[in-house]
Amino acid sequence: MTAGPGTGTGAAEADAEVVDVAVIGTGFGGLGMGVSLKRAGRDSFVIIEKADGVGGTWRENTYPGAACDVPAHLYSYSFHRYDWSRRFPPQAEILAYIEHVTDHYGLRPHLRLGAGVASAAWDEDSATWTLALDGGREVRARVVVSSVGQLNRPALPSIAGLDTFAGPAFHSAQWRHDVALAGLRVGVIGTGASAIQFVPEVAKSAGHVTVFQRSAPYVIPKPDRPYSPGERRLYKLLPLVEKLDRLSIFLRGELLTSAIDGNGTAVKGVLKMWKEYLDEQVPDPELRAKCTPDYKIGCKRILFTNDWYATLQRPNVELCTDAISAVEPTGVRTADGVLHECDVLVYGTGFAATGFLQPMRFTGRDGADLHTRWADGAEAYKGVAVHGFPNLFLLYGPNTNLGGNSIIYMLEAQIRYVQQALDEMHRLQLAALEVRDDVERDFVAWVDATIEKSAWQSGCHSWYRVDNGRNTNNWPVLTNAYAKAMRRIDLLDYEATPQRSWAVA
Repeated sequence: MTAGPGTGTGAAEADAEVVDVAVIGTGFGGLGMGVSLKRAGRDSFVIIEKADGVGGTWRENTYPGAACDVPAHLYSYSFHRYDWSRRFPPQAEILAYIEHVTDHYGLRPHLRLGAGVASAAWDEDSATWTLALDGGREVRARVVVSSVGQLNRPALPSIAGLDTFAGPAFHSAQWRHDVALAGLRVGVIGTGASAIQFVPEVAKSAGHVTVFQRSAPYVIPKPDRPYSPGERRLYKLLPLVEKLDRLSIFLRGELLTSAIDGNGTAVKGVLKMWKEYLDEQVPDPELRAKCTPDYKIGCKRILFTNDWYATLQRPNVELCTDAISAVEPTGVRTADGVLHECDVLVYGTGFAATGFLQPMRFTGRDGADLHTRWADGAEAYKGVAVHGFPNLFLLYGPNTNLGGNSIIYMLEAQIRYVQQALDEMHRLQLAALEVRDDVERDFVAWVDATIEKSAWQSGCHSWYRVDNGRNTNNWPVLTNAYAKAMRRIDLLDYEATPQRSWAVA
């Protein structure tokens, strides 16, 4: 790419790295976009990452027991199989897969690690984005593809005295491996998807574990097991068998999604599975009552595990359902006045998922600030494009999260769509594409109206919604419907700017 008119000749710009496409993030989305660009014969791109390695959430979440709750054959790229050791792989194996993909497709030269993006600004004259990186470096690109995810900024609970605790205290996504928990009194705040994985592991060695629960999760057994050597050979020799398993996993995920969407038959089936499991695992009526959710199934994330209920019945584990009034130097005080003494606190309190693209600042056409635009909740056309921000595409953007299926399926649909946009820009010699305002507004109105019928909007407190009640995170219907909607880009949905003096490389 060569500079167009109005780009300036300042020292900072002269030193900027200039590419056609700048991808932000090295999780499944960003790396998948890199693979797509390579396959299309495009080499003028960089993948920018604030950390020192690839992997996204699978690099950052290293807590004991970290694993996927979607079977490996679906929680992986459709175009790149792997010799998985078990049905639900642990964190280290998923990270190894990501590293393997990075090397296999030659993405290392395109990586810019240890380079957080502070801001990105659109220049109308040159039709380019300037990305300011931490440390003063700059990247100029025709197109920016952000794939920073929704679950990348740990959220701490809003509790009085949080900073007064005298012992080690950390979020599950920032696990302190230097803190030996054996024999200690560990307080765990939260009972979400991370906590149900690390609490059983911590309880094996801790002296005592107090789990502070605000609301009980719906828990369903996880059919996990190692693959036998024969199965692994079969999957390698007959890829069709693996593809059929992938399809069966997807279809079961669609059934779970239909339950969240309100299908009565599906709801009854999932409820029956949960209730039978609870009754079988928890014979004590008092504990069973504590483990019974007080909200509609699907309103919060349904969790999959085989050892949560068993762990809560260990002699060194206590499930506390009294509200927390404050954290004190020696422990956690609950509303009943009891001080639960702790040596260590672990926050299993999730992520600031509704703060899309934060803390980066994006300045679009006519000086528009993206986070000002999203003051009432993030929104984007099909989750990938925002009016006023030309040549900016989002992966895992607003309203593309799932409650019952694999996010990698969604990411691949988005990557194909963005690749089509790039191909059309090249074919028609376009400088910029920007989604039309009316098209985006109509789409957002449909999402808001449709999602109101789902369990997500049935009244519980969840990380899917912003303060005004809007659900900014989830896709409102079946996953397959999203893939169909993303099958082909319609340029009539966009305002196209003709190319000026330079072309896509």
